[in-house]
Amino acid sequence: MTQQIAVIPGDGIGPEVISATRTALDAVARSHGLDLAYDTFDWSCRRYLEQGAMMPADGLDLLQPYDAILLGAVGWPGVPDHVSLWGLLIPIRRTFRQYVNLRPVAVLDGVDSPLRDVRAGDVDLVVVRENVEGEYSEIGGRHNRGFPDEMAVQESVFTRAGVTRVVDYAFELARARSGYLTSATKSNGIVHTLPFWDEVVAERAERFGDVRWDAEHIDALAAKLVLEPGRFDVIVGSNLFGDILSDLAAAVAGSIGVAPSANLDPTRTFPSMFEPVHGSAPDIAGRGVADPVGALWSAAMMLDHLGHEEAGADLLAAVRSTVRSPATRTPDLGGTARTTEVADAVAAAVSR
Repeated sequence: MTQQIAVIPGDGIGPEVISATRTALDAVARSHGLDLAYDTFDWSCRRYLEQGAMMPADGLDLLQPYDAILLGAVGWPGVPDHVSLWGLLIPIRRTFRQYVNLRPVAVLDGVDSPLRDVRAGDVDLVVVRENVEGEYSEIGGRHNRGFPDEMAVQESVFTRAGVTRVVDYAFELARARSGYLTSATKSNGIVHTLPFWDEVVAERAERFGDVRWDAEHIDALAAKLVLEPGRFDVIVGSNLFGDILSDLAAAVAGSIGVAPSANLDPTRTFPSMFEPVHGSAPDIAGRGVADPVGALWSAAMMLDHLGHEEAGADLLAAVRSTVRSPATRTPDLGGTARTTEVADAVAAAVSR
């Protein structure tokens, strides 16, 4: 059966890392007998500048029939971030109910952590970020614009249904891993939403008696991720907390360039979306040195989601083996390879 994938290369280095990922995916498909078909959409900041919108008015309708979405990057100088994100990425996440943002973090062999005592294998965790509500709501506004008493109001939205489903997903994931979960909170300072979050976490924890869990205030948790990152396995947090912690954890692992993510609808009612965390990196766009590891790892997660766990594992194993050598990793990781050379190396490893 053919599985249809919508590809949105996006901005900056997005087209480069997506091209590299397609090279590796084609090799995986040949090796495992997969039937994957791709349609590419030119939705980007360039489109916004030319046509006034990141995607067409019926863009979400066009995407809905696909089995998965593979995204490169969004953002470009001259287009405000809130325009690019709210014009493409966030509508996809919310319309398709992608309420889990899954971000694995690991120190790979060949990638040096900036922490002096951390080596490959010492850090292997997953941040489960609530992805469609929380602090990133659309409720609020600006008042008295241009006057001395101008003000901005932004409302956080935490629903019982929204917190429950992401917390249950995180507990299930922890059960399948080491059996340990950490909940990120700030209920000592945020008086309504985070105590509510804590209450729901405690209630759901009763259903997972085999999972050890604790809660950490976000400021202390950020410090502990740096001081003892090997302690953590599954971390679940709100939209804002999960966003910040996953970038911090990726930096602890040595580079945000190798960080993957999946925007999941676990019910599979809608397509899920897979993207590297690194952003569009306009400063190196077009130079051929962009690190494709985050996109490749995201593609491995996509294969898992599509039911091809063995193929996903092979792709990730090929990425890990390629990163070990300076000759097949990009300059941001102390290597000498170009983006296309990394892709070719990964494809060759998968094909062996």
